[in-house]
Amino acid sequence: MNAVNFNEVYSKHAKRLYYIAYQYTRDEFLAEDIVQESFLKAYRKLDTVEDNGKLGAWLSAITARTAIDFLRSEKRRHWTPMDYAELEPLHCVGSSSGSSTEEAAVIRLFQEEIGGSIENLSKEFREVLILKMQYGLKETEIASRLNLKSATVKTRLYRARKQLRRILAAG
Repeated sequence: MNAVNFNEVYSKHAKRLYYIAYQYTRDEFLAEDIVQESFLKAYRKLDTVEDNGKLGAWLSAITARTAIDFLRSEKRRHWTPMDYAELEPLHCVGSSSGSSTEEAAVIRLFQEEIGGSIENLSKEFREVLILKMQYGLKETEIASRLNLKSATVKTRLYRARKQLRRILAAG
């Protein structure tokens, strides 16, 4: 690729990239942040562009992806975790006759999100949390199945929930 004056690239494409970011965020300040982040990403990878004629399309793609990533992270950041006592046991979804299909679907989606995050926990935390949440076992039952002390299970559950909160908040 030929040498590129990044100031010229910025001047030429900034307004269009701002428009793209604004279309995703509907917020002027967030759009500006996304454009700046997009240019930083582009600057780091500028040497990978083979055709200067496609620079605008490349920048547009980076901006769109950055905006989408930002919106996803904002959604996770503003997600308010429920009291974990309300989550346990989640295995009884649909077992109550008063539960509607919509409620069951919402709970199922939430279970899938939690399930994906649980995979990031360490093995010792993951196994106690799954036994508690998915199978609805009490701490004493988990302790006997895993040959652990009840206090150890309680500690692991506490730490697993704490770690899970951090994973979900970081998104």
